[in-house]
Amino acid sequence: MATITDTKARNIKPTDTAIPHGSVTGLALHPSSTKGHGKWVLRYVSPISGKRRNAGLGSYPEISIAEVGKRATAMRIELAEGKDPLDERAKIEDKPKIPTFKEAALKLHGDLLPGWKNPKHGNQWINTMVEYVFPKLGDKLLQEIQPGDVAEILKPIWLTKAETATRVKQRIHAVIAWGWAHGYCQSNPVDVVGHLLAQQPGKAIRTQHHPAMPWRDIPKFVQTHLKHSTRPEVTRTLLEFVILTASRSGEARGMTWSELDLQNKVWTIPAERMKAKLPHRVPLSPRAMTIIEGQKSQHKTLVFPSIRDRVELSDMALTSLLRKLKAESDTPGRVATTHGFRSSFRDWCSEIGYSRDLAERSLAHSIKDKVEAAYHRTDLLEQRRGVMNAWAAFVTGKTPVAVTSEEPSRPRISANHAASLTGD
Repeated sequence: MATITDTKARNIKPTDTAIPHGSVTGLALHPSSTKGHGKWVLRYVSPISGKRRNAGLGSYPEISIAEVGKRATAMRIELAEGKDPLDERAKIEDKPKIPTFKEAALKLHGDLLPGWKNPKHGNQWINTMVEYVFPKLGDKLLQEIQPGDVAEILKPIWLTKAETATRVKQRIHAVIAWGWAHGYCQSNPVDVVGHLLAQQPGKAIRTQHHPAMPWRDIPKFVQTHLKHSTRPEVTRTLLEFVILTASRSGEARGMTWSELDLQNKVWTIPAERMKAKLPHRVPLSPRAMTIIEGQKSQHKTLVFPSIRDRVELSDMALTSLLRKLKAESDTPGRVATTHGFRSSFRDWCSEIGYSRDLAERSLAHSIKDKVEAAYHRTDLLEQRRGVMNAWAAFVTGKTPVAVTSEEPSRPRISANHAASLTGD
């Protein structure tokens, strides 16, 4: 039988009978409700059930005579192999589309983002993927990824950037585990990639603490570079305030006037801006109050706005200042960090003789013991006021302290005396 021509197919009417394709047995063009349009149908007997079945292969003229001939021929080959074409098609349609690693990572990142307390963590998560993983694994389907592919990404940074490499490994594992849970792959190659990598140094060895300025050096540093600087600027003022309050940089940079109770000399940081997600009250020393009073005309919302853009200072502002001042630290070859001043304050508390509880609460550290936390509900504000006044007196050079080995636990400044200090 000759193959149907386009002329004949274009003239098919709704009242006509089906026109055989001519080249493939059982394939015919069935008329539709519009002249010149029809539906391709392949009729066959299933080799599995023995029943007659009709397989739709699309509409004419969208599916041409030549194209439908190829599709029907492929189905006839399946019949010759003892397969039912409609059953095979159902298997393919039911099978989920396997995403690439990049597609899966972006989907997982979007799912995880609302649960992260700090948006910065979400940015770090995806940024490590963009930098280290996507260039090599981004276009690979999840089911194609092998342990060797993961090892190729990790090896260049496994020993030189151990902490970063460990986090990248964890994030790759999370993406593929997500794919496994959705049925896109049957195993997680990250589970065995350790066999292809060298042994990392122990975490205790590779952990690096924030370089901190020795506490005895802080008064000279403040007097020389901050308090009596010939180049006043908001970053210097902010840095002195951070040192005086032993606060985190982000907490001070984002401080607003609404958080301050100037009458009672208290700064209340809301829970959403705290690392532990709990509100924290900071008693303000006389010097801290003087600094705040000097900022009143700067901005209606922010206490320490950037001079140029009148927005919150970036997290690099204080870091850049410390580098410019070449602030010495307890780590050879490294400049002191802003966060390191919290460590300096903690050392001062220990060596002066303040209790661990007062020191830790001044730093807004969480009580790890859940039972202790449940019963200890006071924040010791007034006791901490004495500590912070004493610290401010030391930092500003009013009460130089010399700690002796004979009396390491007795405070050189009593809490009552420190609380009474009112000078600038």
